[in-house]
Amino acid sequence: MGATPESTDTVVVGRIGRPHGVRGLVTVEVRTDDPDLRFEPGAVLVTEPAERGPLTVVDKRWHSGTLLLQLAGPDGVVFSTREALEPVRNTLLLVPVSDLPELDDPDSYYDHELVGLAAQLADGTLLGEVTGVRHEGAELLVVRRTDGGELLVPFVRAIVPTVDVAAGHVVIDPPEGLLEL
Repeated sequence: MGATPESTDTVVVGRIGRPHGVRGLVTVEVRTDDPDLRFEPGAVLVTEPAERGPLTVVDKRWHSGTLLLQLAGPDGVVFSTREALEPVRNTLLLVPVSDLPELDDPDSYYDHELVGLAAQLADGTLLGEVTGVRHEGAELLVVRRTDGGELLVPFVRAIVPTVDVAAGHVVIDPPEGLLEL
């Protein structure tokens, strides 16, 4: 992930993909655990780049596991054709951090809470900084190494036994060979 458009006050919840059909629906790459809440009709979403929004959800439906939205632009006009949607393709959809619910599980974290944490070994040796979280079937911490390069760390308790947001670090207990990848 590297650099992220998320600031300390917003988080990415989706990315607009290609138009679907001919009636102004667009596919959305979902980046939230609760898409039905985040993308309910009437929801207003901040955008990156900012000049493309805010966008308002007019209609929502699922098609073969893909979220489809009909959106209205900042002027309130509903996108009603494939062509009208092209300018917003690949737009990131964001919500304020203040709108996120508290997590019930103390071992669950929002991506923005992990980004910026120091990644270190159990003996305190600094590996680098968490610069992102990838969701590719399994969650992976993206660590920018102090010696250059990038390390992908499976975000599972056996490999990341400690996450201390208040102290600003995660502890990584890498299996043999992980640090050489």
